[in-house]
Amino acid sequence: MGLKTVLITGAAGFLGSHLCDKFIKEGYQVIGMDNYITGDKKNLAHLQEHANFSFIEHDITEFIEIEGSVDYILHFASPASPIDYLKIPIQTLKVGSLGTHNLLGLAKAKGSRLLIASTSEVYGDPLVHPQTEDYYGNVNTIGPRGVYDEAKRFQESITMAYHRFHGIETRIVRIFNTYGPRMRLNDGRVIPAFMGQALRGEDLTIFGKGLQTRSFCYVDDQVEGIYRLLLSDYSYPVNIGNPHEITIKDFAEEIIKLTGTNQKVIYKDLPVDDPMQRQPDISLAKKILNWEPKVGRAEGMRITFDYFKNLSDDELYKSEHKDFSGYNNK
Repeated sequence: MGLKTVLITGAAGFLGSHLCDKFIKEGYQVIGMDNYITGDKKNLAHLQEHANFSFIEHDITEFIEIEGSVDYILHFASPASPIDYLKIPIQTLKVGSLGTHNLLGLAKAKGSRLLIASTSEVYGDPLVHPQTEDYYGNVNTIGPRGVYDEAKRFQESITMAYHRFHGIETRIVRIFNTYGPRMRLNDGRVIPAFMGQALRGEDLTIFGKGLQTRSFCYVDDQVEGIYRLLLSDYSYPVNIGNPHEITIKDFAEEIIKLTGTNQKVIYKDLPVDDPMQRQPDISLAKKILNWEPKVGRAEGMRITFDYFKNLSDDELYKSEHKDFSGYNNK
């Protein structure tokens, strides 16, 4: 009997590439799929010659065809940072809707189990703290961030519809802030933003008063939680994240200390619909997956900073990720 096959969409992204590593390590045949709209070829360069890895460059909003059997599908294709999805709003909505529909069709045809990457953003700016899976959220459907939030909420809905109507085996992970090597330095999120500013000798930028909270999960912990959820028999959403909460203001001080810099902190206006609190309740993951994060923030941030320190000057000073104009007419 051959190896089990897993298809990972968004494979060239931050989380997708780490998932490819995990499934290769666990002895799977891995098919990576990405159209590189926000992914990066270098994230998968180390796997290109691996006997158990193959790659298909494809936009999953178009029909998907895979030869042979596919045991598992992990749907991680989507812009994930505001700096991206505000520039490519239509593509963000399409990958969550049409892309998910295509993958559900593939799962139905192949008899695959499908795990979708949802997000803590389905909770919006939460009125319940910490957030549990049975909270329905407080989301502005027509705000700028709605293109991402609603794409993910629809993705959950259509996945459950296929599960109930067609009997597809499905899993839903709600991912909270995750960080680690291979994050894009200029992706607009707070960890790479602070570390990039520190490395360039710039002031650290805080939006609002810095009293908004986040909880950061190291990528290895996140990947382990996702892996366990895929192999579980639980089909409803599960929060995977680190419940240790910190204010952005305090986090800026941690980064200044970690980097050994003496940057000033400057304050700018808070973006529209930026959530004030974000902290997962992981009771369910502990109970059904026997999972909780193992890597503390100090250790995880040190590893991540070491990765960013080794980037080339071109990468360190590049302000634009890429030109999205070729995608915006679609």
